[in-house]
Amino acid sequence: MTVLACIALPLLAPVLITAMRRWPNPREAITLLTSVGLLLLVSSLHDAVLHGSRPAIDLLEPLPGLKIGFEVEPLGLLFALLASFLWVVTSVYSIGYLRSLNEWHQTSFYCFFAMALGSTMGIAFAGNLFTLFIFYELLTLSTYPLVTHAGTAAATFAGRMYLGYLLGTSVILLLLALIWTWTLAGTLDFRSGGILEGIVTPGVAGILLILFIFGIGKAALIPFHLWLPAAMVAPTPVSALLHAVAVVKAGVFTVLKVAVYLFGIDFLAEIPATQWLMYVAATTLLLAALVALRQDNLKLRLAWSTISQLSYIVLGALLATPLGIVGGGMHIVTHAFAKITLFFCAGAILVATQKTRISEMHGLGRRMPITMGAFFIASLSIIGLPPLGGFWSKWFLALGTLDTQQYLMLGVLLAGSMLNVAYLLPIPMRAFFSREPGNPGDSGLQEAPSACVAALLVTTAACVVLFFFPDPVYRLLQLLVQG
Repeated sequence: MTVLACIALPLLAPVLITAMRRWPNPREAITLLTSVGLLLLVSSLHDAVLHGSRPAIDLLEPLPGLKIGFEVEPLGLLFALLASFLWVVTSVYSIGYLRSLNEWHQTSFYCFFAMALGSTMGIAFAGNLFTLFIFYELLTLSTYPLVTHAGTAAATFAGRMYLGYLLGTSVILLLLALIWTWTLAGTLDFRSGGILEGIVTPGVAGILLILFIFGIGKAALIPFHLWLPAAMVAPTPVSALLHAVAVVKAGVFTVLKVAVYLFGIDFLAEIPATQWLMYVAATTLLLAALVALRQDNLKLRLAWSTISQLSYIVLGALLATPLGIVGGGMHIVTHAFAKITLFFCAGAILVATQKTRISEMHGLGRRMPITMGAFFIASLSIIGLPPLGGFWSKWFLALGTLDTQQYLMLGVLLAGSMLNVAYLLPIPMRAFFSREPGNPGDSGLQEAPSACVAALLVTTAACVVLFFFPDPVYRLLQLLVQG
């Protein structure tokens, strides 16, 4: 019942949030209490899964072999822990951000945010591909109102693009792959070692793999990636949701689930299309990083960075080796904390100074030392430098390339990290080591509201903690690859 409670709690929270719409303090208290309650529920599953248990429950079986059911396995638990923890932090941040900017429709914001987290829990704990597909679509639909929250023409256009790309890829490609897999295997259950080996030839499996990889549009591989930068018209907490808490992480999480539980690592390595898709991921990784270099708008630069970083995870899955899967799984976590910190910093800058362009950030480090210091630390984690958590995910990905003798992919990983340096570090350098034109002196401290600063300090600390204490993440991922 704990599994169902994890999904039901955030889905039911909007009822109470709506009831308190006239009273901001109780409304936001409900949001915080619900997020903390979800984190406690998910955490209560940890010890059982770590000791080999797989809590499961089936609700319906509309057709033979086609069930709506849930099962808690190591990768899903890791994703649920990440999303539920970051919901708590993002809720705190949102209170400071939305109140400072006096954003409209704050009640609907908190309602749809909670629904998105409920959908994310459904994805994390899905016991089969059919259940995952249902909640994958619910996540798209529940986040659409958040993308269009501003109500402007630009937000409406971004929302249409968001739905067009994500529903289009999932209905045309992912649904086809789902139906085909069910027809061939007679089941869509997630099983260790996969369900397709011995049933289909590597050639047919290659076509299925292509449908899956491109059908999971939330992974933002070229050419199905433009929805992500377009969605940056949304408020910063929504950008954090898209990039770190739920949406894109749901995409790459699904890629890893498909690789491990539908194809199986061993069979995936035998499929010729795997190598071709690896080149697609590598191309996305490098091209998106190059585009990020050209962006003056801070949120757009971070959006293109996310597209690049997601491809590290897809590449880890396609390496079809335990080290690659571990590296990809760790990158879901380390990138989430670092990227949410960067978006928190971008929002804090907007709240405190109304600045959105990197070219306007001369000397900002003197006025916002906490925010820009956090930005610097999170940037180092994205780059993959110790002592930050991002080092470990890139280390395991590099070991995965060596394990499979994919030396070209190792070069891609190294080149990507050099590009991370080029598009991220100039921002804090400009903020700390240059002065605002026409302002030779400092203007005094001008940090964002305390709720915003507190949230970004927590996620920045997590970037450091993950370097010194990666074992909790690593143990779950080891259980994943060991079956």
